[in-house]
Amino acid sequence: MENTNFLNLQPSAGGSFSYGWRKMFEKAFLPLLVAVIIAGILDGPSLGANWKWDGDGFDWPVIFMIPLALFGMAYAFLFMPIIKYGERKLFLNAMRDEEADLKVLFEGFKTQYLNIVLANLIVFALAAVGFVMLIVPGIIVVCRLVFVPFLVMDKNMEAMKAVEKSWQMTRGYGWTIFGMGIISFFVFIAGLILCFVGAIFSLMWIHSAFATFYAIISAQNNDDNPIPILGVNEEK
Repeated sequence: MENTNFLNLQPSAGGSFSYGWRKMFEKAFLPLLVAVIIAGILDGPSLGANWKWDGDGFDWPVIFMIPLALFGMAYAFLFMPIIKYGERKLFLNAMRDEEADLKVLFEGFKTQYLNIVLANLIVFALAAVGFVMLIVPGIIVVCRLVFVPFLVMDKNMEAMKAVEKSWQMTRGYGWTIFGMGIISFFVFIAGLILCFVGAIFSLMWIHSAFATFYAIISAQNNDDNPIPILGVNEEK
């Protein structure tokens, strides 16, 4: 359900961070806090394992680490995206004054598992190709596909349709999203300076801001607009 309050808000970086800051301290503060902590804890195994190559082959400890590394990769692509997408939906619910139930974190396992995994793989692949192409295209792809998790969870869209719709919805807002990314970087660094608690609050604020930005664009977006074909001449 769309919140009509977002029709009166302008889609800007400052406005999104300001609204997100206010909302995250309201009724849903505790669920949002717990969600960030849970997502952070569960994200641990996806980091995989480190090993070294000595030039003559793998040593025994390294061989034992290979299955762990493979598990980490599988965990990162088959488990964590569902949690991350659920986290985005939880924050979106909170920004819209809807129920922020922690069960939303795991909702994707029952409703959208294949779509989430596929959408995450598509975004990852497109971003990877973009970064190989002199980095800038990768940044553009990341900015333009930032709404994919929200669209999959909020609109129940199939993976490819969510990618196309995100590209359409973010048209004209590429620089705004890039600016939000820069702000998020410094917000998170400031949180790290304040140690563990500060980092958690930073992530809550960042998630709230992007959920707000999506909610504003979603409320004002005309679904009858045609989805453009990705092209080099399209506005960033």
